[in-house]
Amino acid sequence: MIRVPAEQQGVLSEAWRACVGTGRLELALRRDYQDSLTLLQKEIGFRHIRGHGLFSDGMGVYRPYEWQGARRVHHSFTYVDQVVDACLELGIRPFLELGFMPGELASGGQTVFWWQGNVTPPSSHREWADLVRATLTHLVDRYGLEEVRDWPVEVWNEPDLPDFWEGADQAAYHRLYEVTAHAVKDVDASLQVGGPAVSPGADEGWLGRFAEFVERRDLPVDFVSRHAYTSGPAQPVPFGTYQTLAPAERLLEQFGAPRRELKGTSLAELPVHITEFNSSYRPDNPVHDTAFHAAYLAPVLAAGGDLVDSFSYWTFSDMFEEVGVPTALFHGGFGLLTHRQVRKPTYHLYAFMARMGRDVLARGDDHLVTRHPDGRVTVLAWAPPRTDLHTLRLSVPVGDTERGTVFLRRSSVDEERGNAYTAWRRMGSPRSPRPHQLDMLHDAAEPGRSHLRLAIEEFRVDVDLTLQRHEVTLVELSPVIEESPDWWDESRILGGGGSG
Repeated sequence: MIRVPAEQQGVLSEAWRACVGTGRLELALRRDYQDSLTLLQKEIGFRHIRGHGLFSDGMGVYRPYEWQGARRVHHSFTYVDQVVDACLELGIRPFLELGFMPGELASGGQTVFWWQGNVTPPSSHREWADLVRATLTHLVDRYGLEEVRDWPVEVWNEPDLPDFWEGADQAAYHRLYEVTAHAVKDVDASLQVGGPAVSPGADEGWLGRFAEFVERRDLPVDFVSRHAYTSGPAQPVPFGTYQTLAPAERLLEQFGAPRRELKGTSLAELPVHITEFNSSYRPDNPVHDTAFHAAYLAPVLAAGGDLVDSFSYWTFSDMFEEVGVPTALFHGGFGLLTHRQVRKPTYHLYAFMARMGRDVLARGDDHLVTRHPDGRVTVLAWAPPRTDLHTLRLSVPVGDTERGTVFLRRSSVDEERGNAYTAWRRMGSPRSPRPHQLDMLHDAAEPGRSHLRLAIEEFRVDVDLTLQRHEVTLVELSPVIEESPDWWDESRILGGGGSG
């Protein structure tokens, strides 16, 4: 029996929902994307959203033209405004990633992804700086400085990888960062700029060399960013990928890496943002769809805020096309939600976290206990991955009531409950479910729920939990205030006898 302290042990960090990832930004113009984001914000409520492609050709921002024999550049924000407006209406703000390179500003033809984001340096750093200044100036003019200064501006994405930055040329990235940081601060000194958004595979010297460069050049850096994944090399199959996975603790080690590597530099005390994290870095790995995945990530959500200022799940929706248009409803996509808003088990992990209290009472390898300001107590518990049955016994404080009862509500996802992927597999894995099948999948995605009353003894209740394989469960406890009238007689409801 674990005795949960009655005294507050700390405050639950909001780092787990400070940001969430998305497919390329132009996808936000689609109905399915907006429907998914609406549901996400209603039930979870992320603060910021980050995705690739702000400057890619699909957003149509950089528009060079010739007039009267001279080359000129027009900056168009038609799609940018639609995307940002849609996000702000749902209470989620941009985390601006500046990339990829507009085709007509690029110095080369190298691209990444099915949608061909250009990953070469600009042919003109002056025009790149003009593009950055024009974009930030437009956003400040449209949404106000007080709003936009809360939108971090990240320079590029994973420049340590040759797939994302031509030749993984760090000197070229440093030049891009210098030009970009100055352009951002030209708009207003209070705007946040940072980077370098390195991959988990970046050598330990990458961040250190970045710190040396910005120190030497006296460049503005308001935050440091990095990515974190735990999967091994891809083992491809048609329209899919399998990979080995390191233990989830490896994600927390990666979260802590920037501060370890930057110790002793001028960047050591800056905010750290993990602007992408997940188990697999592939958008076609079936692990993302499973109950295992929720149980695997539960301890990361519970503890990640001790290490960083934000860690952004990659991504909120399967509306994502880096390797092409998905070939089935469940296809191993990154999303918390499939297309058509079917909730995955990991979605429920986040939704459970959104119902936790502010004050932390206890945290262990398989549980997190919090208290709300009104005295309600919440318990998030999870079964260690690949464990068939897991038991957890807690003695939980319930406030200033020495005797009486509490109402316990339990919501669970595992291999059977809250698991549309299991139902989909049993259906025969229909690639495009018919309407009645889609209805069944939405039903199957609902968490299992139960409730009961527990007796309070000396200001505490004993909560005994048996967790099924890969179960994540949320227990909510609130004192019962009995309002049944004196004449209430349960035995007579079904037509039994009694005196009245």
